[in-house]
Amino acid sequence: MAEYQDTQLFINGQWGPAEAGGLLPVLNPATGEQIGTLARAERADLDRALAAADHGFRVWRQTSAYDRARIMRVAANLLRERAERVARLMTMEQGKPLAESRMETLAGADIIDWFAGEAQRAYGRVIPSRAPHVLQTVVREPVGPVAAFAPWNFPINQMVRKISAALAAGCSIIAKGPEETPASPAELVRAFADAGIPAGVVNLVYGDPAAISSYLIPHPIIRKITFTGSTAVGKQLAAMAGAHMKRATMELGGHAPAIVFEDADLDVATRLLAASKFRNAGQVCVSPTRFLVQESVYDRFVDGFATAARAVTVGDGLAEGTTMGPLANARRVQAMDAFIQDAMQTGAELVTGGERIGNAGNFYQPTVLSRVPLAARAMNEEPFGPLALMVPFARLDDALEEANRLPYGLAAYAYTRSSATAQALSSGVESGMISINHAGLALAETPFGGVKDSGYGSEGGSEAIEPYLVTKFVTHSTPRG
Repeated sequence: MAEYQDTQLFINGQWGPAEAGGLLPVLNPATGEQIGTLARAERADLDRALAAADHGFRVWRQTSAYDRARIMRVAANLLRERAERVARLMTMEQGKPLAESRMETLAGADIIDWFAGEAQRAYGRVIPSRAPHVLQTVVREPVGPVAAFAPWNFPINQMVRKISAALAAGCSIIAKGPEETPASPAELVRAFADAGIPAGVVNLVYGDPAAISSYLIPHPIIRKITFTGSTAVGKQLAAMAGAHMKRATMELGGHAPAIVFEDADLDVATRLLAASKFRNAGQVCVSPTRFLVQESVYDRFVDGFATAARAVTVGDGLAEGTTMGPLANARRVQAMDAFIQDAMQTGAELVTGGERIGNAGNFYQPTVLSRVPLAARAMNEEPFGPLALMVPFARLDDALEEANRLPYGLAAYAYTRSSATAQALSSGVESGMISINHAGLALAETPFGGVKDSGYGSEGGSEAIEPYLVTKFVTHSTPRG
């Protein structure tokens, strides 16, 4: 059984404290008690990380794709071997049930393996020339040092995608980890370090998010930005990146519609959507949030979903039998209260839940609201918690109109037995991803990203490595005679 540990910075291949000695507390969301500290980076630490990333890039870009992939696969295996210990650390700092932490850690290893393969598939091409003595080639080169910003809800899942894509392409990286959940991403970085990644190729810092992003993004050493987080912050960082002509991948907020038609298998829809909704206490960017249910089956679906919500066992993620842990911080508890009170004041009906559990920790009841008016805040702002919003609809066009009403476009879900309806949804829903009749998102080999205010670029599939590569055209004329 792993005990929680203090987290240090990782710069130029070495773990150590911040130069100024600054520390931040780490709290257990199940108890509210401090369980550790993390080093708080200041500008001097960032300058060291930048110099290290600059040097590390010069080394790593000259490392063959074969050797990059080999080292990455060693890191993946190390992460698998350490999965139980890492999962326990994640649950202590983030709150999710141990089974979810274990699954996230093992999935992280699979993601590393996937990108290791992509390192060996970053092909160029030869373009047939117009003259017999001219050779025209296209080569792919790493863009340069990367600044990555990852959130607290999936401490390994989000960070591993960024680090792995950068390493596969031949880039170095400075990762700004989440201050609420620092130990588990530190263990991810430790796996890469122990696998033999050269010094400076991977660097890990923590500290004030605004101060770190405003310093790293404009810095001339940094060539690419990748961010996962809220739409509001993402827009600010994207504007900053654009002002300095930096490439950017933005995976931002969502407000996923889940559309259930009268011909759906309601038992399957209820089971899968409830599991998706309350996974990680609803703190998931692709969590189904607006449940649009056809009128003829609306009451039956709401009743079944509420029964599933009541069956969720809320508790400490380390406790046997827990299926939903606490919210990650006290801010989320306050946000849930505000969303629910506002919705009920506008006319929503409380079916189940709606209250905090106990006085210690950030536990909250799985909550279902029925017939929620469009004017309710929760129907327009991402709730990011265990809150399911039920709304009836009459026709397919009505469902599409509501699904596309918001500026978000990350994920969507639908359940229907009709292939015609499924096709209409595939082309009609404005989202970067849609999963029909099953839970099929976020696999390593599939694209992961959104449209509209949910961002741009992909953090999964073969598309994910593209933003880390630049295309160079080389035309070579052979002297004649």
